[in-house]
Amino acid sequence: MSHRYSPEEIATVYRVIQERRDMRHFLPDPVDPDVLARLLQAAHFAPSVGFMQPWRFIRITDRALRGQIHALVEAERQQTAEQLGERSDDFMRLKVEGILECGELLVAALMDGRERHVFGRRTLPEMDLASVACAIQNLWLAARAEGLGMGWVSLFDPQQLGALLGLPPGAKAVAVLCLGHVPAFYPKPMLELENWAHRQALETLVAENTWPADI
Repeated sequence: MSHRYSPEEIATVYRVIQERRDMRHFLPDPVDPDVLARLLQAAHFAPSVGFMQPWRFIRITDRALRGQIHALVEAERQQTAEQLGERSDDFMRLKVEGILECGELLVAALMDGRERHVFGRRTLPEMDLASVACAIQNLWLAARAEGLGMGWVSLFDPQQLGALLGLPPGAKAVAVLCLGHVPAFYPKPMLELENWAHRQALETLVAENTWPADI
């Protein structure tokens, strides 16, 4: 008995992975509520260390609150530029978010009380964050399959955003997610198109029995 999917289904999985993009340009069209529910369910099906399910998603529907989040991101964008030295001007020319344009805005956060979960985290406590990242990736891939774009924004002060959203002590905002319809998907990652960085060759990142040697 084979547990393998059909060739067509397998090809679709790889296609979604390869065509996923970190989107910055959005249309204002609303996201169908049923589609949004499916995407969040996909996120909730993500693996988590010790089955702790540390993800929390906050849907931002208040336009004024959107504006406040955008202001936090803009403040961090300016501070990031100051740290980039000679690349500062190049960075400031990049479009780094679509907070005011996207159809849906979500904030992904780590739950509070994570110290209770020791299974799989005793020596690697950051595995709670890895679990949330898996949930975000599930959401990202499902969105691409539904024809929607998503952008992960990490330019913000977590404490300031947490205070803005009323997060309890111990919880932590880790991502602002812009989600919605897009005019087109980038043919390559936007930062590659803008010559900010390029994808590294896989063979330089994979090794056997020891740390990869530079090739």
